[in-house]
Amino acid sequence: MTTTATQGPYTTSTLDNGLQVVIEHMPDVRSAAAGFSVRTGARDETRELAGVSHFLEHMMFKGTSKRGWRNITIDFDVMGSTYNAYTSEDRTVYYGWVRTDDIGKQIELLSDMIRSTLPSDEFATERKVILEEIAMAKDGLDHVAFDFLQEKVFAGHALAWPILGYDDTVGNMSRDRMWDYFQRRYAPQNMTLIVAGNVEPGAIIELAEKHCGSWPAVDPASDRQPPTIRTGTDVLTVDRFKQQIIALTFPSVSAVDQRAETVSAATTILGGDNSRFYWNIVQKGIASRAGAYHLDYTDCGVMILYGVCEPDRAQKLLDALRAEADHICNERVSDVEADRVKNKRRTSLALEAEAPYYRLTQLMDDVEFHGAPRTVAERLAEVDAVTADSIYEYFQSLPIDTGGHLTSVGPRNWPSTD
Repeated sequence: MTTTATQGPYTTSTLDNGLQVVIEHMPDVRSAAAGFSVRTGARDETRELAGVSHFLEHMMFKGTSKRGWRNITIDFDVMGSTYNAYTSEDRTVYYGWVRTDDIGKQIELLSDMIRSTLPSDEFATERKVILEEIAMAKDGLDHVAFDFLQEKVFAGHALAWPILGYDDTVGNMSRDRMWDYFQRRYAPQNMTLIVAGNVEPGAIIELAEKHCGSWPAVDPASDRQPPTIRTGTDVLTVDRFKQQIIALTFPSVSAVDQRAETVSAATTILGGDNSRFYWNIVQKGIASRAGAYHLDYTDCGVMILYGVCEPDRAQKLLDALRAEADHICNERVSDVEADRVKNKRRTSLALEAEAPYYRLTQLMDDVEFHGAPRTVAERLAEVDAVTADSIYEYFQSLPIDTGGHLTSVGPRNWPSTD
């Protein structure tokens, strides 16, 4: 029996087959967004099947028992939908944002397309598209450097695979192997339908039951394990690039940790707009770009400091990154710095709260990382709790002023004896 609960603007329901439905009622808007979040991504693949989740995402647009690929595209456009899909390390998402009157049609279309028949003729065609994406990625220094960083920092773990996969794994992938992965990983109990906007929750649940209730429940057979965060130095020399990327990676908190907003503030102070990196590294001509970000999952996280420079400035850039890391670890940031990044975060949350599309994305994170939706007020309260002291305390527990993992990618074989 379908179970349903309502608390404030949120209604949550679980269908008999295990599909979770999460709805936020936003009475003051004229649109609605719907999306399916599938708990599968690059970290659920074996090395032999690296890239299958992303390849499969493409195939969801290629035809069902009701629609060919042209009809899928046209039906989105007939509604005037803002739609897309993406694959990450830990999830695959399909969504559409429409006028409220069309939300039923949008849910029907999304529900249909993610029961793809994986048409054989389109499989061969789409393989070529993916291989072209991989080739294009190899032409971008940022992309090459990030894939190399993950390969080394998460060595021996599925998080080391690139989301796009490899030439050999995509090139050798069979439709039958993808079909098996599809049937296991796209089980309803491994999926969540999320809807945000000016909608009536009961009607949405009826739509979910109508279009998704017959999906068979299958054990998705996932056994995610946290990785070991590697240290040391790894260098990738690529002659065709003209600049060098230097990155330092350190263990950090996971996305479910209560300090996540504190880490977000800290990385913004270090490497965001008008940050310490900008004024002390970029504006001083050491690097053309420099930044910091927090890469987080449900069971692990890392903080990455990076810069892009002329190859002969690699050591100077590394010294500058380490100097800023040492500074923030050993001296409290000012209240002014903390308040500035908090205000920026508050504004971002306030703006996102007014659009169903952005609320959809936030709700997906909440369900994945916290098990339930959170109000904007609850999110803002976490931002308010960030202080200069909490940032200092974070760096005392997870310092970045020593060790870590050094990644160097570019035309220079550095660090070395050159």
